[in-house]
Amino acid sequence: MSILSTRRADRIDALAEGGTSLAMDALRRTFRSPVAIVGLVIVSLFVVLAAIAPFVAPKDPYVPYPELQAELTPSHIPGPMPGFLLGSDQNGYDFFSRLLVGAQQTLFVGVFATLIGVAIGMIIGGLAGAFGGWVDAVLMRLTDIMLSIPSLLLAISIAALLPGSQWTVIIAVAMIGVPVFARLLRGSMMAQRNSDHVLAATALGVKRRTIVFRHMLPNSIGPVIVQATLTLATAIIDAAALSFLGLGDSDWRRAEWGLMLGNAQDLLAVKPSLAFYPAIAIIVVALGFTLLGESMRESLDPKNRR
Repeated sequence: MSILSTRRADRIDALAEGGTSLAMDALRRTFRSPVAIVGLVIVSLFVVLAAIAPFVAPKDPYVPYPELQAELTPSHIPGPMPGFLLGSDQNGYDFFSRLLVGAQQTLFVGVFATLIGVAIGMIIGGLAGAFGGWVDAVLMRLTDIMLSIPSLLLAISIAALLPGSQWTVIIAVAMIGVPVFARLLRGSMMAQRNSDHVLAATALGVKRRTIVFRHMLPNSIGPVIVQATLTLATAIIDAAALSFLGLGDSDWRRAEWGLMLGNAQDLLAVKPSLAFYPAIAIIVVALGFTLLGESMRESLDPKNRR
């Protein structure tokens, strides 16, 4: 056996023993990146904090405390004091407990807004990519109209038309991501339509539904998952922007970072930490999702594969 044949056999054996799928290879390369690890740590801490926040909060975030209310004046909001790590908010609630519980509400808004946007976008993009023709033309023109409107302006318009509530914020933010997910999935599925395995299945007479759900969709959903991770960051920021503009949840008692930031905009001269801490929390969490999403995107990019 020649040296070339021996090397080829050794390479085949190595691939057979340690070969991985493209998805597993991308996942492995993602978590070799220090940037991805930092993003994962931030996101994991945020999710864990959101899950355990109601149990670790030292005080009830929705009960005003007399000792805090006694110190409240139009020009003074109590700072740190015994039993209250960050003092009071403008209504006599424990600010630290509200900051902890706010992580749960912020995660709730971000996740549901992203899931709704992904679901609607995948329906539109899936139909356009599966059928093509006039279906694709009509659906893509609708998404073009949505993309032509600035994202924040679109969210503001939807929020202004609906009654103020937490679900209004979720729906308004979700609509921003719909055209992005639709065009992303449609483009991936269009690329899959001309792939060898889809053409072979079509030639064999496999039903279109089977081709779409078993061949095209599973191979097209990777970029959508990556985009969903990035959209979580923007969803949290956009929800905070709506609250800051007074178009968010009408329940001012709710402990949610964006709403807390919006409620504190008139108190910067009295107690700036009421806006400072929620803003820093939003920035750090959005950064974590962005770092993780960008690392996943780079790992799935064929140009970065060696």
